[in-house]
Amino acid sequence: MHIPTMAEMMANGDSPDVLFWVGCAGSYDQRAQKITKAFVAILDKVGTKYAILGKEELCTGDPARRAGNEFMFQMMAYQNIQVLNGYGIKKIVTACPHCFNILKNEYPELGGTYEVIHHSVFLQQLIDDGKIKLQEGGSFKGKKITYHDSCYLGRANNIYEAPRKVLEALDAELVEMKRCGSKGLCCGAGGAQMFKEEEKGTLRINLERANEALGTGASIIAAACPFCNTMMTDGVKNSNKEDDVQVLDIAELIAASLQ
Repeated sequence: MHIPTMAEMMANGDSPDVLFWVGCAGSYDQRAQKITKAFVAILDKVGTKYAILGKEELCTGDPARRAGNEFMFQMMAYQNIQVLNGYGIKKIVTACPHCFNILKNEYPELGGTYEVIHHSVFLQQLIDDGKIKLQEGGSFKGKKITYHDSCYLGRANNIYEAPRKVLEALDAELVEMKRCGSKGLCCGAGGAQMFKEEEKGTLRINLERANEALGTGASIIAAACPFCNTMMTDGVKNSNKEDDVQVLDIAELIAASLQ
């Protein structure tokens, strides 16, 4: 796939309508790379003019700040803000709620103010505008899908409707877990928990959450966060259900259903 970078675009005297912030997971995690490719395939299909920072993109510093390393966070953030402001970036879209939350809510106090959109909202807008056209009776028609709310998307930013509207566009049957929306249960990875040893308890959070999802009888667990995707996949494997239940990002579901 040829993905335009900001440096290339600026060298040609051009600028994108939106910067796609890929994030660490979307760049380096093999599973999350598939989400990145799916989202880019959608952007290409609908003709959105976009670019990425490529090698100029650093981690947003979210895990560092959540783990208590404020100095490291500020160093990373300032460097990112210099690059973004240098390119005159106004609008950013990202498939990671952690990147979304910190770019939208915590970068402004350091001098980085942008319009930041999570890919679930972006996809919903494209569907509403009629730019995304889905196959009639696509591969997910009538299938049971349950959606897991990411903490940083839901409780932190009040985005509950957009991902569900995207899933409804697939003509699938959306079944909710008992704990959903503002009462959703964390997958166990947020707040830098992804990168540290767990505290002792009776049951891992991701296993508890995966069991709730499996209990709905859904054949697909939809997520909108690479961390949630990892944790839920881990939980499904732990129950030996990986042959029956798929964990997919909403971008992958839409990309697979495009006309």
